[in-house]
Amino acid sequence: MTFVIAFCIIIWIYILSVLSRANLSFFKFLIGSVGMFIIMMVTLQGYVTVPLSRAVAASTGIFGSLTGMFYSYYQYSLIFIQHGAESISLYIDYECSGVIELMSFSALLWFFPLYNVIEKLAINITGLLWIFGSNILRLIVICMLVYFFGNDIFFFAHAIFGRIIFYGLSIMLYFYVFTRPQIIKQKVGKFSYGIHTPENI
Repeated sequence: MTFVIAFCIIIWIYILSVLSRANLSFFKFLIGSVGMFIIMMVTLQGYVTVPLSRAVAASTGIFGSLTGMFYSYYQYSLIFIQHGAESISLYIDYECSGVIELMSFSALLWFFPLYNVIEKLAINITGLLWIFGSNILRLIVICMLVYFFGNDIFFFAHAIFGRIIFYGLSIMLYFYVFTRPQIIKQKVGKFSYGIHTPENI
């Protein structure tokens, strides 16, 4: 399996070099970012998911412990919420950890052509912290809704409202990192208004 991964990485790097020499920037960005995402998911996902899930559970649990609304058992990636006689346990699994969003952002950023290496490193760190914090905020809101309104609201809080918060903050990040700089740095052209005289009419 390791040999197959290494072989695929070599082919991926070769294709990127061909696209770079051919000045095919769009295809380099597309193949580069998709390939980097797949490589990270195959090679790193198994190592970072559990620690990331525990970190998310522990960070979310800080707010819960301070307010007394819910409690975190970060060793098991669990958040325990109690509403009156009802209780529910929220397990921070592979999807809730945010590992997919973290790796996809990094893959897109490192093949985005508008930043240099230092800028990409700084933006990558900032973006990862933003996504991590957005995920924690999402979980806090889910836990608060369950705490105040009971287990019946869990599906709405988790599947709809929480995702609106998380992806809304993610869209904001993507706008400021990818869309806004591209619009600013794009050369649209020049517009000038000259004085019309009888000679140039």
